[in-house]
Amino acid sequence: QVQLLESGGGSVQAGGSLRLSCTASGTTSRNYCMGWFRQAPGKERETVARIGFGSGRTYYADSVKGRFAMSQDNATITVYLQMNSLRPEDTAMYYCAAVPSCDKWWWSPERVQYWGQGTQVTVSS
Repeated sequence: QVQLLESGGGSVQAGGSLRLSCTASGTTSRNYCMGWFRQAPGKERETVARIGFGSGRTYYADSVKGRFAMSQDNATITVYLQMNSLRPEDTAMYYCAAVPSCDKWWWSPERVQYWGQGTQVTVSS
């Protein structure tokens, strides 16, 4: 059973930075697409970013392009989300996720197979 363990998050002022990490355990496979969704109170869960472990290709929501960056550590099956120039609208619970492919069809909350426990990111103005 694959488990995703998240760390990072916290509270920062607007313009600040945070880094999230997510490590997969219970598997040795690297045939996953991993990344984050986020959900603010009263809103639907939305995509933030994802990375394909095999290709290293990254995908970002328009709202975070140029501010957020994903990276990976193949040895530990860990992905990172570096979040810079944070804005109050980035405030949300961030959930790590893993699916078989970074194809848009797979990267949907309804199709996510594995979720992390979630970590809160709060950005104050």
